[in-house]
Amino acid sequence: MAHDKIRIGFLPLVDAALPILAREQGFAEAEGLEIELVRDTTWATVRDRLLYGHTDAAHMVAPLAIATALGRGRPAVPLAVPFVLGLNGNAITLALPLAQQVLDGDGLGDPVTLGARLKVVAAARMAAGRRLRFGVVHRYSSHNYMLRYWLAAVGIRPDMDVEIVTIGPTFAADALAVGEVDGICVGEPWNSVAVDRGVGRIALVTAQIWRRGVEKVLALREETVGEHGEVVQRLIRALHAAAAHFIDPATRDASAAILARPDYLDAPVDPIARAIGDRVRVVAGAEPLHVPDFMFQYREAANFPWRSQAAWLYSQMVRWDGTPVAADEARIAQNTFRPDLYRAALAGSGAPLPGASSKLEGAIGGTVAAGSTQGRLMLGSDPFFDGRSFDPDDIAGYLRALP
Repeated sequence: MAHDKIRIGFLPLVDAALPILAREQGFAEAEGLEIELVRDTTWATVRDRLLYGHTDAAHMVAPLAIATALGRGRPAVPLAVPFVLGLNGNAITLALPLAQQVLDGDGLGDPVTLGARLKVVAAARMAAGRRLRFGVVHRYSSHNYMLRYWLAAVGIRPDMDVEIVTIGPTFAADALAVGEVDGICVGEPWNSVAVDRGVGRIALVTAQIWRRGVEKVLALREETVGEHGEVVQRLIRALHAAAAHFIDPATRDASAAILARPDYLDAPVDPIARAIGDRVRVVAGAEPLHVPDFMFQYREAANFPWRSQAAWLYSQMVRWDGTPVAADEARIAQNTFRPDLYRAALAGSGAPLPGASSKLEGAIGGTVAAGSTQGRLMLGSDPFFDGRSFDPDDIAGYLRALP
């Protein structure tokens, strides 16, 4: 890494906005940084560029950073996650024939009601010899874990009652259109592209499954943090400023126009602007619905890397990989998230800095004041749809209680 130049890999998704806007709107320049952005189409390629030094940092699905540090599927490489690029922002979109069987009206489904109907259809499809098939963007993605968490909680067994395959985000609408899959769980704007093309209907947003689910993160090799810590701090500050800019309603149209460019998302402006504004068009031609917290990029210290969120992702990793909980693995998973780096970068900035590094996930029922070493921190409701909570100090007990 040159002292003032950082190469960041990304996928064409709305939640790649912060590094893009940090570059385009001068927040990186204000920190003495030059960001070069490297666009890819699969998470595996984003990861490989980072590991082999073709990039210095990456916009990455959070579980993939943990899986890489743990050596799941390849030799382990220590990664550091000092900044969360966003919470939520994904949706489950169904092919129209399936949507017509399990959904009513023009609104989002209810996770429990929709799940019960989907279970009936899944059983019928199993009996007919062709399981329902869902596409997710990577085996180690929050999309995969959110989809599986919901399906299992409503009595549908992933990998048994339904099939789950991997599809790159930019190809998800095409997979629905040709009947390759019956549903997708993907980030924006690709759910909305499927809806606008008339090939899918948004059934749920992932904020309905876990209201504050961690999504994309900034990932770096641990050695980069060690060798260029001061540069990393400046990058965190630039991204934090970009997050404040991104959520300002006055900047929405300009941000959408930047993201829509061919070198970034190469997608229509309108679905990008809808996502930024927490508006979701569920079916083609319908008025977009306002979905509070659909995307979550700044307030409530949304960019803080909670170790407890990393622990939840690890719990789902062992659950669906069929491996036992291991104390050393749990420690590595949680230590991949680096709240110490976040605090060091933003000390003196006035940004709220949580005093704790972990919390009980899914346990906040309303807006509450949280302990902070700087600024005033308020945290909003963060439930899982099934009412469970997650204690990062008892991962094994949590897993035993799940269906």
